Amino acid sequence: MTAPSYRRRGPRGPLVLDIRELGRRAGSMKRVVTQLLAPAELGTPMIHVPSGVPIELDLRLEAVMEGVLVSGTVSTPLEGECSRCLDSFEDETTVEIRELFYYQDRAFDDPDDDSLQVVGDHLDLEPALRDALVLGLPLSPCCRPDCAGLCADCGARLDELGPDHTHAQVDPRWAALPSLIENKEKD
Repeated sequence: MTAPSYRRRGPRGPLVLDIRELGRRAGSMKRVVTQLLAPAELGTPMIHVPSGVPIELDLRLEAVMEGVLVSGTVSTPLEGECSRCLDSFEDETTVEIRELFYYQDRAFDDPDDDSLQVVGDHLDLEPALRDALVLGLPLSPCCRPDCAGLCADCGARLDELGPDHTHAQVDPRWAALPSLIENKEKD
């Protein structure tokens, strides 16, 4: 008869890395090159990483006295809506990530501290990845750098309209002037 296993399980998820091989020896290093599936809601309403697409990780995990330093690059496809013409577009991005995951016995005692921690022999990359990707996304994404946008008056795409596209607008302060001229000519 075997004894029940009371071993604590580490965190689970698509972006959880096992660091048992690394150990707690300061100076040891492990390289991780892999593809993981993107979690949901990674981005902003204007531009985001589609849920479930592959994210390419090229990371270096280094054991230091305080914890594990994770550095490297993350590459992923993007989907967005152009802030000028409102058309959908696809793009790719590569961001650099550099975060220190503290060992639990080395973490700060401050309850307001939001530093990342190693849990058992695992570290969860999702918060660090979310911060790096979302902060690296443009605030006003464009489908292409020379997108002209939409006409403010009629809403048509300026790229499809000719250079002579105009709308006759009369300054409201002078709007009554033509009717005064017509009345004077009648008299």
